[in-house]
Amino acid sequence: MSWACGRPGDALAWLVWPALPRGRPLLVVCGRPADGSLEGMTTTAVRIRSLRRHYGAVAALDGVDLDFAAGTFTAVMGPSGSGKSTLLQCAAGLDRPTSGTVAVDGIELGGLSERRLTLLRRERIGFVFQAFNLLPSLTAARNVALPLRLAGRRPSRAAVREALERVGLADRAGHRPSQLSGGQQQRVALARALFTRPAVLFADEPTGALDTATSRQVLSLLRDLVDREGQTTVMVTHDPVAASYADRVLFLVDGRVSGELTGPSAERVAARMTELEGVPC
Repeated sequence: MSWACGRPGDALAWLVWPALPRGRPLLVVCGRPADGSLEGMTTTAVRIRSLRRHYGAVAALDGVDLDFAAGTFTAVMGPSGSGKSTLLQCAAGLDRPTSGTVAVDGIELGGLSERRLTLLRRERIGFVFQAFNLLPSLTAARNVALPLRLAGRRPSRAAVREALERVGLADRAGHRPSQLSGGQQQRVALARALFTRPAVLFADEPTGALDTATSRQVLSLLRDLVDREGQTTVMVTHDPVAASYADRVLFLVDGRVSGELTGPSAERVAARMTELEGVPC
C-alpha cells in the first residue's frame, strides 16, 4: 500500500488506513514543566525543512523552509501550479515528499510507518477539503463521529453535539448532507476535522465552492477558532479576501517561497498576487 494518499480529494481517504493496534502508543503529550516554566517548550506547530516534491521532471516544491507557529492562522497563495496544494498535502501527511522533512506537533512524519501516520492524522491533524467530502448516507452527527468510529472508538453523543455546537449546527445533527446548504455542509466537515482537537487544521480552498456570503461565515468561524481557542490553521486559497482573515499570507512561485505579508488586507494581497502573476516563467 502506498504511503501517499494518491487522491487527497477522495472522501475520507486520509483516514482509512489501518489503525495502530492497542497497546502501542505513538504520542506522549507533556504539559508544562513541574517548575511552571515554559523554557524548552516549542511554539511551532509545523516545521518544514528543505522540502522537495518532484513528479517526474516537474518540481512542485523546490526546497521549502517554513515554520507555522502554534495558535496562528496562515494563508498560502500563489499562481496556478505554484505548489500550494502540494505543500498542504505534504505538511498534512497526505503525500510523501521526495526529500526534506515535515514535523507536526513535534513529530517528524518521514519516520512514521503507515499505521502510525494514520493515527497521527486521526488524532493530531484536521483536514477540510473544498468538496466537503461528507458521506451522503450519514447524518451530520454520524459524519462528525466517523473518524473515531474508523479508529474503533465510540464517541459520546454529548461530544458530537458539542462539536456541532462549535460550528453553530447543533440543531442540524439529524440532517443528511442533501438536507443542508453548502455552507452548512462545510461547517459539518469543519466540525469533523476539529472533533479530535487537532494540533493543526489544514484547509484546501475551504470556501472555493461557496457563495460570497456563505464564504464569509466560514472564514469568520475559522478566524474565531484561532482567536478563541488557539487553533493553528493553515489554509490554501486563491481569494485575497479569504487570505485577509489570516495573520499572515505566504506566497509560493514555482515551488518556492516568494515572500509573505503579515496583518494582510485584501487590497495588499491582491496587489501582491498581481505582481506574482505578472512575473514571467
